[in-house]
Amino acid sequence: MTNPAVTYELLHVDKNSGARRGVIHTPHGDIQTPVFMPVGTQATVKSMTPEELEYEVKSEIILANTYHLYLRPGHELVKEAGGLHKFMHWNKPILTDSGGFQVFSLGPLRKITEEGVYFQSYLDGSRHFLSPEKVMEIENALGADIIMAFDECAPYPSTYEYTKNSMEMTTRWAKRCQDSHAREDQALFGIIQGGFYKDLRQKSIEDLVAMDFPGYAIGGISVGEPKDLFLDILNYVGPQMPENKPRYLMGVGTPDYLIEAALAGIDMCDCVLPTRIARNGTAMTWNGKVVVRNATYERDFSPLDSECDCYTCKNYTRAYIRHLIKNNEILGVRLLSIHNLRFLTSLMERVKIEIENDNLKQFRDEFYKKYGYTKE
Repeated sequence: MTNPAVTYELLHVDKNSGARRGVIHTPHGDIQTPVFMPVGTQATVKSMTPEELEYEVKSEIILANTYHLYLRPGHELVKEAGGLHKFMHWNKPILTDSGGFQVFSLGPLRKITEEGVYFQSYLDGSRHFLSPEKVMEIENALGADIIMAFDECAPYPSTYEYTKNSMEMTTRWAKRCQDSHAREDQALFGIIQGGFYKDLRQKSIEDLVAMDFPGYAIGGISVGEPKDLFLDILNYVGPQMPENKPRYLMGVGTPDYLIEAALAGIDMCDCVLPTRIARNGTAMTWNGKVVVRNATYERDFSPLDSECDCYTCKNYTRAYIRHLIKNNEILGVRLLSIHNLRFLTSLMERVKIEIENDNLKQFRDEFYKKYGYTKE
């Protein structure tokens, strides 16, 4: 058997929680974990250059979206360009999701069958079909270091029967993905489903672990459920995932959820949130959210966050950024995006230190108090 493309090295476990400090080794470099991964849906993190992501934000891995890149410009074109790394000028690790969440978000524009999903393009209404085999063809062509199996993300709320059938089909699809995955330099991760039913989550874990994927993700939470339900499933599933492989929680990007994920032993998280709220004129800071477009910041000549080391905070004021946002200037969105992404990468840098010091729970409590969060 050849060496796997992606491996996990455990460095330390927080003695007072299940939080893990580790390294994920990939063909395009190492990733220090736990890590927040910026999302580049269209093979670009919105408004960011690769150099800004690497040197200002200090990102170690970014995501791209299989569904969107399949529709435009097409996976064959990306393959012709030399794969995603060359196409988008990013030399560090890349993860592509399977497009499952995007397809299942289409509602009446899609039809789910055992073979796959029929859907209409959001771009032009054209009809398409994605199966596990087709998704592997697309992801193999895109060439990311980590690729995700095709799954169904059951909506919240869903009945037990629907969730059970969905989870079982996701497991069958995972096997089909594994059978058709054709590149040894890419790691295919399985996705644990089962909604908010612990017995279904348990079955999903057992079935996927038996397939021996090189990494595993938790899908189907952070989909609109109350925080206490999120934490219940996260803390049930996280510690049961294999210790010697990367653990990925999909679609999480608020500071509280990132800290809770780390406490549950998660290594990787991603979300569009930091760049999305930047476009709405909102900044994440160590003292809570700052809606910089508000009138109160018109004559505020302080940085967005005095504790932040990012390019934006070192060079620009709240008043200036508000001026840019109010006038729909692209620079305003760029400066807020740099800041929000750097805030989350710096938060995870701090989380890593607290894990090494066996202190993440205490840090969580102090951070929540300062940020105005509750534990539930």
